[in-house]
Amino acid sequence: MHQLPRRFYPFTLFSALFVFLLFALFSPTLRAEETVLPNFTELVKKAGPAVVNISTEKTRTPTRRGTSRFKDDHFQDFFEKFFGEQLPREFRHKTAMGSGFIIDRDGYIVTNNHVVTGADKIEVKLSDGRKFDATVVGTDPKTDLALIKIAKPKELPVLPMGDSEALKVGQWVVAIGSPFGLDHTVTAGIVSAKGRSIGTGPYDDFIQTDASINPGNSGGPLLDMDGRAVGINTAIMAQGQGIGFAIPINMAKGIITQLKTKGEVTRGWLGVSVQEVSDDLADYYNVPGGKGALVGMVFEGDPADKAGIKVGDVIIDVNGKPIEESRDLSRVIADVPVGNKVDITLIRDGKKKKVSVLIAKRDKEEDRRDLGPAGKSGEKRAEDMGWVLAPMTEEDADALDLNVGKGVVVREVMPDGKADEAGVLAGDVIQEINHEPVGSPADAEAAIAKVKKGGSITLVVMRRSAFSIIKMTK
Repeated sequence: MHQLPRRFYPFTLFSALFVFLLFALFSPTLRAEETVLPNFTELVKKAGPAVVNISTEKTRTPTRRGTSRFKDDHFQDFFEKFFGEQLPREFRHKTAMGSGFIIDRDGYIVTNNHVVTGADKIEVKLSDGRKFDATVVGTDPKTDLALIKIAKPKELPVLPMGDSEALKVGQWVVAIGSPFGLDHTVTAGIVSAKGRSIGTGPYDDFIQTDASINPGNSGGPLLDMDGRAVGINTAIMAQGQGIGFAIPINMAKGIITQLKTKGEVTRGWLGVSVQEVSDDLADYYNVPGGKGALVGMVFEGDPADKAGIKVGDVIIDVNGKPIEESRDLSRVIADVPVGNKVDITLIRDGKKKKVSVLIAKRDKEEDRRDLGPAGKSGEKRAEDMGWVLAPMTEEDADALDLNVGKGVVVREVMPDGKADEAGVLAGDVIQEINHEPVGSPADAEAAIAKVKKGGSITLVVMRRSAFSIIKMTK
């Protein structure tokens, strides 16, 4: 290694020190004003009073040991010790606490549905120590939101709502609530992600944050740096420390308005079952980019059916809003007022097509099926393909959540046959063969007959309520 002469050492040391001082003076990463963390004092002082503690009471009925409804047998021991064989019919049980926040001076409070569901009594405690009995105005289990109200309020603090769409990943946020009953606990963190799906339903669109959220924070606000509610804290990931989820306030606003005016939420209904577009399905249906919602079922007589939407269509746009995945479609349609028309862009046979759909009301019994007459043809055993196909019966449709006549059931897969080697399973429902719809074993036989020996056969198969592509060779 080359070394400098000793006479250069003082000069080199001085030069290094000079460069460091210049860097420290002008570098934005080391300037004091850039490294100071936010002070949340004023934010909490302004927003904190509008956050409330919620406790509930529920009626419980004790039962004999062995059929106990109690999670802890100490309760059972208590009742048997003091009441013996004559157990009381019911008792009042105070549940764990939750949180909420006041949205107007009339006493309306937003919280989670799971905080108040099944409660016989709801008590709200304000930061100044005042306590009120509350009643449920309305709930929406699908998004886990609830609106409650306290009577005869005076001089109530109100928490303004912000804009969750404007939130950016990495931005500071603050959570206020009652974790483990410790009311008005303040925690801070950042927005870790937006648009998170955690498998709670079709309207998953959570804000993920590392601001500490624990049991009891449910229903409390997630605040931006201006002290406005941008989310409602609702879930934690048990296996992941420091990972919490909040309902975006923009999603909640419309729901809160409906709960306030009608006591319930009415959602738009298209009448389809959809799924994601996998790479294989994108290639099969010729969908550029693989984005959209693939229609797996169309309910007969519902809006989509009346508008001509078909199984296999890929919906990519609703009223100018891009549909990149299936849950996008659920959220967009849910927000459309009943009786309004929407323009839907879809891809069918590789070509774009536009349809206009009149949106209906989503019923509580929305999982409907057309259990029309089953196919009359019997089972078909095909040794060359290595399977036994059968028409779908009403029992099959009910078990598989499908429409009768909209596919053919694989009753048996022969070991080491072509179907077995391709990955076909007994119970699969073949919907299409080489882009031809299949409604009976005869349809399947006819579609395969068109393929030359050694030619390619592509199956669209419904398995576990989702489409899959299976490729075979004749």
